[in-house]
Amino acid sequence: MSSSSELLRIEGIRKTFPGVVALDSVDFDLRRGEVHVLLGENGAGKSTLIKMLSGAYTPDEGRITVGGEQVRIHGAQDAERLGIATIYQEFNLVPDLTVAENIFLGRQPRRFGLVDRKKMESDAEALLARVGVNVSPRARVRELGIARLQMVEIAKALSLDARVLIMDEPTAVLTSEEVEKLFAIVRQLRADGVGVVFITHHLEEIAALGDRVTVIRDGRSVGQVPASTPEDELVRLMVGRSIDQQYPRERPDSATQGTGSALLKVEGLTRDGVFHDVGFEVRAGEVVGIAGLVGAGRTEVVRAVFGADPYDKGSVEVAGTALPRHDVIAAMAAGVGLVPEDRKGQGLVLDQSVEENLGLVTLRAATRAGFVDRQGQHTAAERIAKQLGVRMAGLGQHVRTLSGGNQQKVVIGKWLLADIKVLILDEPTRGIDVGAKVEIYQLINELTAAGHAVLMISSDLPEVLGMSDRVLVMAQGRIAGELAAEDATQDSVMALAVSNTPTLEEEGSRDLDKH
Repeated sequence: MSSSSELLRIEGIRKTFPGVVALDSVDFDLRRGEVHVLLGENGAGKSTLIKMLSGAYTPDEGRITVGGEQVRIHGAQDAERLGIATIYQEFNLVPDLTVAENIFLGRQPRRFGLVDRKKMESDAEALLARVGVNVSPRARVRELGIARLQMVEIAKALSLDARVLIMDEPTAVLTSEEVEKLFAIVRQLRADGVGVVFITHHLEEIAALGDRVTVIRDGRSVGQVPASTPEDELVRLMVGRSIDQQYPRERPDSATQGTGSALLKVEGLTRDGVFHDVGFEVRAGEVVGIAGLVGAGRTEVVRAVFGADPYDKGSVEVAGTALPRHDVIAAMAAGVGLVPEDRKGQGLVLDQSVEENLGLVTLRAATRAGFVDRQGQHTAAERIAKQLGVRMAGLGQHVRTLSGGNQQKVVIGKWLLADIKVLILDEPTRGIDVGAKVEIYQLINELTAAGHAVLMISSDLPEVLGMSDRVLVMAQGRIAGELAAEDATQDSVMALAVSNTPTLEEEGSRDLDKH
């Protein structure tokens, strides 16, 4: 391919932070009309690299050329001027502004010196239609769910008419239908000559969408291969070793499975308009997965079980003890832990250290007469960080600066220190590379082997099937069915997930008809 087709080239890039070499002699290039996948473990340096291209960081060494000319990117405006747009994994939207205002923030069309709201909203509507999302340009961003926020981010990037589009984990929060819409958009952009840098941890997406793959490991580019490269070879390049088993669930013997005591028992859990008559048990030593489509009510149910959200009727018991409603402190005291789907917004205090985050749950227990046993907390944090293999400069490092996979290990680690009975995992491996996923699965095995119970929600259906001993399927706020591991297949789960369970509105109408 001729040099005139090259949009972007990175050569010998090096970037260091105090105590950490984030990138060391990294090379990368992007051509017109291609999707170049950037692959690597969490903490490999991918985010640092794209932040250099977006102007958030400047390299210590090396050079960046755009369209054959060497450039210095000192900020977002420089990147925009060069035709580079970035869609980050964490959304970069202003909650209190409308969708249209977010898409054209700082670039609002004007007429007679005033913002032309009619044109802005019309242009936003066209962009939203292009990405296939049904949302009003006048809607406030804070009113939107995660999947719609992602599509607004994509519409915002398209509004820049960029020549280089960087997409960091764009499918992590999308349903399979939304992913197909996104892929159609990316393919059209490729046909229009746009170069796309695509970061994903879903290896099956690489062959479906990519042209080339550059693999980064430990801050270095270790190889460039075709997108058709077999997954096991991509994994070997990425983590430096082979992973024999993607879902290493160590299930109990069939003779003993289900014979453990019920550590979590939920009966008749109902919240009007959200979920209805939900009941299940999770026994010692087992993993129960909850599958279902986005909006089925899975997250809402487990948040109610944990006491984070209220419910109208029903009961929750932990090891035979009834929990009061809407009382997180009581749930934690009874031995329930929750790893939320939004680890940054709900699971971590980003501006505190790794040590402080690991000690959040046990802080009360470590306090005597108003004084915290800091040495005890430090020793415990050191032990758990080592056990989980958290990649960090030290326990004092701010958790904000860790990679996504290492942040997730910290969220899980704080519950391991609390010696919980039941661990609820909501999307435990979202945005996490295959190597870190296997490490988390091994932690699940260790928990259940020690007699704990795990309740796991995941939108990754192979993950649910691979790691669950039983699968509960939710549809429209109800439990549509339960499947044993040996009976659970993608087809059987999806058949229940789209089953004709009465909607909560229909159920309410029936109840009114009875009176």
